[in-house]
Amino acid sequence: MPVVLLIIFGAAAGFLATRIMDVRTDVPTTVAIGVAGALIGGFVLRFIAMIGGMAFGFVGAVVGAIALIWIWQWYRGRRK
Repeated sequence: MPVVLLIIFGAAAGFLATRIMDVRTDVPTTVAIGVAGALIGGFVLRFIAMIGGMAFGFVGAVVGAIALIWIWQWYRGRRK
Protein backbone atom coordinates (compact mmCIF):
# COMPACT_ATOMS: atom_id res chain seq x y z
CA MET A 1 0.00 0.00 0.00
CA PRO A 2 2.76 2.58 0.73
CA VAL A 3 4.03 2.19 -2.85
CA VAL A 4 0.58 2.97 -4.22
CA LEU A 5 0.33 6.05 -2.00
CA LEU A 6 3.81 7.14 -3.06
CA ILE A 7 2.75 6.94 -6.72
CA ILE A 8 -0.51 8.82 -6.06
CA PHE A 9 1.17 11.54 -4.00
CA GLY A 10 4.03 11.62 -6.49
CA ALA A 11 1.61 12.16 -9.36
CA ALA A 12 -0.11 14.99 -7.52
CA ALA A 13 3.16 16.58 -6.41
CA GLY A 14 4.68 16.20 -9.86
CA PHE A 15 1.61 17.78 -11.44
CA LEU A 16 1.71 20.74 -9.07
CA ALA A 17 5.49 21.16 -9.38
CA THR A 18 5.46 21.07 -13.19
CA ARG A 19 2.63 23.62 -13.27
CA ILE A 20 4.32 25.93 -10.75
CA MET A 21 7.64 25.72 -12.61
CA ASP A 22 5.85 25.95 -15.99
CA VAL A 23 7.34 22.70 -17.34
CA ARG A 24 5.33 20.67 -19.85
CA THR A 25 5.96 16.93 -19.53
CA ASP A 26 4.09 13.73 -20.24
CA VAL A 27 2.32 11.81 -17.46
CA PRO A 28 5.05 9.20 -16.71
CA THR A 29 7.69 11.94 -16.44
CA THR A 30 5.42 14.01 -14.22
CA VAL A 31 4.87 11.03 -11.91
CA ALA A 32 8.61 10.25 -11.88
CA ILE A 33 9.41 13.87 -10.98
CA GLY A 34 6.85 13.76 -8.17
CA VAL A 35 8.02 10.43 -6.76
CA ALA A 36 11.69 11.48 -6.89
CA GLY A 37 10.78 14.80 -5.29
CA ALA A 38 8.85 13.02 -2.55
CA LEU A 39 11.84 10.79 -1.79
CA ILE A 40 14.30 13.69 -1.75
CA GLY A 41 11.95 15.89 0.28
CA GLY A 42 11.32 13.08 2.75
CA PHE A 43 15.02 12.55 3.36
CA VAL A 44 15.66 16.28 3.74
CA LEU A 45 12.78 16.75 6.17
CA ARG A 46 13.82 13.72 8.22
CA PHE A 47 17.37 15.08 8.43
CA ILE A 48 16.11 18.49 9.53
CA ALA A 49 13.82 16.89 12.10
CA MET A 50 16.69 14.77 13.42
CA ILE A 51 18.97 17.79 13.80
CA GLY A 52 16.14 19.82 15.32
CA GLY A 53 15.27 16.97 17.65
CA MET A 54 18.83 16.78 18.93
CA ALA A 55 18.95 20.56 19.40
CA PHE A 56 15.61 20.57 21.24
CA GLY A 57 16.83 17.69 23.38
CA PHE A 58 19.92 19.69 24.33
CA VAL A 59 17.84 22.77 25.14
CA GLY A 60 15.54 20.61 27.23
CA ALA A 61 18.50 19.16 29.11
CA VAL A 62 19.85 22.65 29.89
CA VAL A 63 16.43 23.88 31.05
CA GLY A 64 16.03 20.77 33.20
CA ALA A 65 19.45 21.26 34.76
CA ILE A 66 18.68 24.92 35.48
CA ALA A 67 15.38 23.95 37.09
CA LEU A 68 17.12 21.32 39.22
CA ILE A 69 19.76 23.83 40.39
CA TRP A 70 17.03 26.37 41.19
CA ILE A 71 15.07 23.82 43.24
CA TRP A 72 18.23 22.69 45.01
CA GLN A 73 19.21 26.28 45.90
CA TRP A 74 15.67 27.04 47.07
CA TYR A 75 15.64 23.91 49.24
CA ARG A 76 19.09 24.70 50.68
CA GLY A 77 17.99 28.26 51.47
CA ARG A 78 14.95 26.99 53.38
CA ARG A 79 17.03 24.72 55.61
CA LYS A 80 19.33 27.47 56.94
